[in-house]
Amino acid sequence: MVDAAATRPTQAPQHGKPPGPAAPAAPLLEVRDLCVTLPTARGPVQVLRDVSFSMARGQTLGVIGESGCGKSMTALALMGLLPEGAQVSGSIRLNGQELTTLDEHALCALRGARIGMVFQEPMTALNPLHTVGRQIAEPLRLHRGLSAAAARAEALRLLERVRLPQAAQRLDAWPHQLSGGQRQRVVIAIALACGPDLLVADEPTTALDVTIQREVLDLIGELVAADGMGLVLISHDLGVMAQTVRRLLVMYAGSVVESGPTAAVFRHLAHPYTRGLFAARPRLGLARGTRLATIPGRVPDLAELPSGCAFAGRCPLAEDACSAAVPPLVGVGPGHHARCIKAVCAP
Repeated sequence: MVDAAATRPTQAPQHGKPPGPAAPAAPLLEVRDLCVTLPTARGPVQVLRDVSFSMARGQTLGVIGESGCGKSMTALALMGLLPEGAQVSGSIRLNGQELTTLDEHALCALRGARIGMVFQEPMTALNPLHTVGRQIAEPLRLHRGLSAAAARAEALRLLERVRLPQAAQRLDAWPHQLSGGQRQRVVIAIALACGPDLLVADEPTTALDVTIQREVLDLIGELVAADGMGLVLISHDLGVMAQTVRRLLVMYAGSVVESGPTAAVFRHLAHPYTRGLFAARPRLGLARGTRLATIPGRVPDLAELPSGCAFAGRCPLAEDACSAAVPPLVGVGPGHHARCIKAVCAP
C-alpha cells in the first residue's frame, strides 16, 4: 500500500526562506501557580501555594514529602475532586484544555476517560455493593457507550491485562472476596479502562506487603510505557521513586521546595528538607541497633504558617534571612531547582 502522505507534493518554503525547526509539542499536563484554599473553622487555609510543573506524554513524575505536605491535595486538584468550598487559582491544563474552569458535568466526562486515578486504599476505592466486573464495565458503558455484553468482555480483557489470576471467575467476585493485591489490580483496570492520557497514582501500594508492592509498581510502569500515558506517582518512598519515575517534585507545607530529574535530585540533594528525607530512609547494612536519622519537629500547621521559609523552624542551616521572605526557586543544575537561599549549584 502506498502511503498517501509520501506521495503528497512538498510545498516550497515561503519567500525563499528555509523551513524553521518544528515547534515543540505542547505538554500533556501543565500546572502553573496552582493555589488551593479550603474553608475551615479557623477561616480560609491555603493548602497549596504556587505549585507549578509540566510533563509530556509518556513522561513519569513523582511527588514526595511527609504526610500533610500537599501531595494528595495536588492529586485531587488534578482530578477536580477538591472538597466543597475549595477556592482554586492558577492553571491546570491537560492537552491545552483548562481544567480549573470546568463545571462538574464537564469534569465527570473527563474523569475516567482522559484522566484515570489509582487510589491508595483499594478496599475503600471499590464499591462493596457491586461485583468487580460491573465496576470495571461502568466507565466503559458511560464513556465509550459499550453494550453490557461488550463492556463485560472488555472488563475481562482488562483483568487479564493486569494479570489478575483466574480473571474469568473474578468478574463476578465481590471486593471483599479478593486480597489487597488483587483489589489493587482491579482498581488499576478501572483506571485504565478508557485509555486515559494521564494516570494519577496516589500511594498505590500503601496497604500492600513488600512483594506485592513491587509487582503493582512494575505493572503500572509496564502499562504506562505500553500506552504512552503520562504518570503522576505520589509516594513517601524514595526507593520507589528512584526506580519508577524520571522527574521528581519534593513538596513541603503545600509548596514545591525542590524539583528536577530524579537522578539529579538524588545525586545533588539541594534542599535541606530533601537531605533530611534522604538521611531518614532505612538502608541495608546498618549495624544492629542503629537509630535512623529523623527530621526534628513536625510539618507546620497550614493555618499558622511562619513567615519566610516554612521549613526554617526544622532546618539545621536556618538563619535570620530564612524567616524574612519566602525564598524563590533557584536553578542548581539543568532542569533542577530548589527553594532555598542556601541552595548550591551542582558541581
